[in-house]
Amino acid sequence: MRIHSDFLVLGSGVAGLMFALKVADHGSVAVVTKAEISESNTVRAQGGVASVFSDTDSFELHVKDTLASGAGLCDPEVTDMVVRNGPERIRELMDMGVKFSHADEEHLDLGREGGHSEKRIVHALDMTGWEIESVLVSKVRSHPNISVYEHHIAIDLLTHAARIRRGLIVTSHEERCCGAYVLDIASDRVCTFTAPVTVMATGGAGKVYPYTSNPDVATGDGIAMAHRAGASVANLEFVQFHPTCLYHPEAKNFLISEAVRGEGGILRNAMGEAFMERYSPLKDLACRDVVARAIDTELKRTGDDSAFLDISHKSSDFIKKRFPNLYARCMKFGIDMTSDPIPVVPAAHYMCGGIATDLSGRTDISSLYAIGETACTGLHGANRLASNSLLEALVYAHRAAEDALERFKSTQLPSNLPEWDEMGTTDSDEAVMVAHNWDEIRMFMWNYVGIVRSDKRLARARRRIDNIQMEIQEYYWNFRVTSDLIELRNIALVAELIIRSAQRRKESRGLHYSIDYPERDDVNWLMDTVLKRSSRA
Repeated sequence: MRIHSDFLVLGSGVAGLMFALKVADHGSVAVVTKAEISESNTVRAQGGVASVFSDTDSFELHVKDTLASGAGLCDPEVTDMVVRNGPERIRELMDMGVKFSHADEEHLDLGREGGHSEKRIVHALDMTGWEIESVLVSKVRSHPNISVYEHHIAIDLLTHAARIRRGLIVTSHEERCCGAYVLDIASDRVCTFTAPVTVMATGGAGKVYPYTSNPDVATGDGIAMAHRAGASVANLEFVQFHPTCLYHPEAKNFLISEAVRGEGGILRNAMGEAFMERYSPLKDLACRDVVARAIDTELKRTGDDSAFLDISHKSSDFIKKRFPNLYARCMKFGIDMTSDPIPVVPAAHYMCGGIATDLSGRTDISSLYAIGETACTGLHGANRLASNSLLEALVYAHRAAEDALERFKSTQLPSNLPEWDEMGTTDSDEAVMVAHNWDEIRMFMWNYVGIVRSDKRLARARRRIDNIQMEIQEYYWNFRVTSDLIELRNIALVAELIIRSAQRRKESRGLHYSIDYPERDDVNWLMDTVLKRSSRA
């Protein structure tokens, strides 16, 4: 089955949906998403969008804070562009019906988070992502030019100037993206989606680790597909671990917002001691990489299962009004944050690296764009500043849409694009391989390629992933694809790319900390880590 549109969007978070809405008045749009349309990291974004709206704030200060957080690897041109475009993108959301919290009738209520020198977090209480996503989903569903394909999972990109069988690139010419092969999960049928413009907005890869704030869909699909097609990926060693995920056996993937510390929350150990002053002069408002390592160090030092985030010194009314969702969710697990400290542990949260793009979201494969968390734009450097992710997604959705509207008018698809070929494959009778390898990858990534790394740990992880990759490739070529197999193949490749990137960087910088190279080295390593399919570390 072949489905053609003018624009193909893979993913349904804020980046993908905003792009779709911006181009839909000019052509047909297919939005492909592997679960429900609203199942994305966007919905889980509690904190907000960082942008300059205060008289005491400035673009220069926001840029300065972003560059400081990024530990020398932020692209100054990108950073300045994104920051200066922020207010316009926020106002655009408000015009679309997004209801942000206001201090009064004229002024937004601005929060402050770790790493920010001023209050600049535009939020909708503690449910900002849900508020934005809800408005965008409603508008996408009602637009006559947008077709949404839920429970469809992309397998591989469809490229021209390459002969493809089941995603294998046989030739090595410079390629142009012409769409993607997509599995309709319900019918178990592979469809060929074609389009002059393809946009990768598939989100992050938190599920590469067992402890993550991400939803189950975050398996790094876009990064893996783009790499297999020949696109450059960059800075994948910089995995941001959010310092404060709720520690409770029934609380799957529940994040305790950065804003709790921004509003005065204090991190304590099991003895009740505030410990952040031992790790940073900024104490509890230090950047996420510092806080995550501090908690990890404290837990290893004390043997405790979790740290505790305490905001009980604030008034009960303030806590319930500022954090209604957090309060309700914590109460569900028997934790009253107005009187009790919240048990927290670090968890994989955000990929600062991804598919390398330019200022318009273009990759180095023609007609393929990458926006949102799956992209590496140069904004985040070695450590993302809190609440810059939604900002980046909004700005790059806008810039990519402007560029893509010019491209699709002059792009003709070739007539000889191949259909999916599953000749010689059978239904799987060894599903246990998928489950076993999935669990093994995630555990050794946590133990060997987590918050603190070493050469020996990375070498162990590399040996493990190389063996697993061989098993997966053999399995992939013998059996018909399933959604589980597609995701396993993707997390295995992304795990390999993270390991290879970490092995290359012989220093500690931002989110990459090695006990063998504990110091930052600007002389030798003030550079991005870029991998292409032909490069092997």
